[in-house]
Amino acid sequence: MAGLCLCFFLQATLAQKTTDVEKGWASNSANTVVFRKNSLVSFEQTQYISFYDSMGYVVVGKRQLGSKKWELKRTAFKGKTADAHNCISMMVDGAGYIHLSWDHHGNPLRYCKSTAPGLLDFTEKLPMTGSMETNVTYPEFHRLPNGNLVFLYRDGQSGQGNLVINHYDITTGTWKQLHKNLIDGEKKRNAYWQACIDARGTIHISWVWRESSDVSSNHDMCYAQSTDGGISWQKSTGEKYSLPINASTAEYVAIIPQKSELINQTSMYAGEDGNPIIASYWRDEGDSIPQYHVVYQLAGKWQTQNLGFRKTPFSLSGSGSKRIPISRPQILSWSNGNKTGASLIFRDEERGSKVSVATTKDLSNNKWKIKDLTKKSVGSWEPTYDTELWRMKKQLHLFVEFTEQIDGEGKADIAPQMVQVLEAGIGG
Repeated sequence: MAGLCLCFFLQATLAQKTTDVEKGWASNSANTVVFRKNSLVSFEQTQYISFYDSMGYVVVGKRQLGSKKWELKRTAFKGKTADAHNCISMMVDGAGYIHLSWDHHGNPLRYCKSTAPGLLDFTEKLPMTGSMETNVTYPEFHRLPNGNLVFLYRDGQSGQGNLVINHYDITTGTWKQLHKNLIDGEKKRNAYWQACIDARGTIHISWVWRESSDVSSNHDMCYAQSTDGGISWQKSTGEKYSLPINASTAEYVAIIPQKSELINQTSMYAGEDGNPIIASYWRDEGDSIPQYHVVYQLAGKWQTQNLGFRKTPFSLSGSGSKRIPISRPQILSWSNGNKTGASLIFRDEERGSKVSVATTKDLSNNKWKIKDLTKKSVGSWEPTYDTELWRMKKQLHLFVEFTEQIDGEGKADIAPQMVQVLEAGIGG
């Protein structure tokens, strides 16, 4: 424990460092949406990156950790970048193969993997299981401690969708479908989730329900976990779920009414102790200002904390990718002696739309210090980071690019912008 605290003290003293990669697509937020899992990912001593270039081609790259020199390759794969939902997600499995998924918003699965460990050469498009692969949205990879992968995506559409989970075995090189419908919208609603895997291999999922395509119909926060790689699921109390989970059987960890400016698809994290912490934003009853909130467990009970530092009201409604004055947040936590420290990474027009972070040394006291990690605006950027590097070494590497999102699915008339990796010390 002392070593972990020392790691954070040293991390906090390190100067921030930014490395340029190459210019990428910036006319909407397709490269910088918060639900990319992942934009950056490390395996052993190599870090990988992916993004769309100015023509919409998928570019992948790698570097040795600590180096500023990137090896980049434009693939033959192209995405419909006019739709900001169609992001790129990737992961490296425990055998060193890169897995890539791109260009999804209610269309057939687009998936491939590298032809050999660590190479930037890829197969043609591949199926996974051949089941439930015609209407895919929000694909994301996560790596289990044994090197196997899980792949989550929505089958269906906003307001009427279900959560599918596949599992990849590195020994056989094959995918297996664990659940066709883990969280059932019952053709009335769908779950917008966020997920993470802790150091013990427990999969944590939290979600809001949405009743229609209108974002204002988001409501409530629910939770489930799996300790066996995604096969069976339980509540935080240990009570087993009867699958699929639906609105009447879910564990509700925060009650949030519709029309509360509650956003969907944010982030969660579970540290060494396995306790989950969820970050989002919404407007409390009687307040006109949406605020960042964290939902977490303390002594076995769910707590909700309003960070309360924002001053400007706004309203969420309508469908499509929205232009919102604040980003969806990322959340990280760590053990700080017998306390829990946490950092919430965000972007807010109130602060000039910079990369910003709010940090507390003790989650229980609701005292957060805010600082900006960049001097210039990042436009409509939302935070994504190298989850595996943070999990392995507690080093924060953020994917940063200035992008501009027009409300709905509009396209801004701006030139390609430089993709960067920001290495930031946030602990201590």
